[in-house]
Amino acid sequence: MSTMDINQVLAQMRISRDQARSISLEPASPVDFATLLKDSVDKVNDTQQQASKLAQTFESGETDASLAEVMISLQKASVSFQAMVQVRNKLVDAYKDVMNMPM
Repeated sequence: MSTMDINQVLAQMRISRDQARSISLEPASPVDFATLLKDSVDKVNDTQQQASKLAQTFESGETDASLAEVMISLQKASVSFQAMVQVRNKLVDAYKDVMNMPM
């Protein structure tokens, strides 16, 4: 690595450091867990509905979307649903652990 490359890398690192320092780690406002969970479930639901609608319009020939776009949309919906199920499973496990704690 030449001296010019090292200086460029160091300059980029300094810029990144300064940007990281300017970011506040405190949340702007408190977030309600129930609201956050509901919003996440709603987003997964919207993703599934959009994918389903895209697949139906593709099957009927009403859209210019390619088969690849339809399949990607369906896979995104599937992955987001599977992730939501895993989060739910972890929450249920955590609830069971808390309920089994001795008082």
